[in-house]
Amino acid sequence: MKSRESLVRLKAFQVTEKRRQLQQLQLMMGEFEKMAKELENQILLEEKKAGITDPGHFAYPTFAKAARQRADNLQTSIRELKIQQDAAELALEEAVADHAKAAALEERDGQQRQRA
Repeated sequence: MKSRESLVRLKAFQVTEKRRQLQQLQLMMGEFEKMAKELENQILLEEKKAGITDPGHFAYPTFAKAARQRADNLQTSIRELKIQQDAAELALEEAVADHAKAAALEERDGQQRQRA
C-alpha cells in the first residue's frame, strides 16, 4: 500500500524535524547560558574596578547596571526556552510513537501481501 509507505515516510520526517527543533532549543539555551556567564564575569570585573558592588549605590557603574539587566534578560529567556524544550520533548515522544505505529502497520501490511 503506497499510502502506508507515504505515512511512514511522513512520520519519519516529523520525528527528524522534532529532533532538529529540540537540538536548536538546546543549542540556544547553551549559547544564552554562556553569554550570561560572560556578562556575570564582566559585571564582577567592573564592580571590582569601581569598588562598588551595590547596584543601588549612586556611583554604581552604568556598564555593570546594563550588563546585569542583560544577564537577567538572558536568564528569563533561558527559563522560557526550558518550557519550550519540555514541550518539544513531549512532541518528539509523540512523533516517535506515531512513527512506530505507522511502521508496525506497514510491516503488518507487508506480511499480509507476502501471504497472499
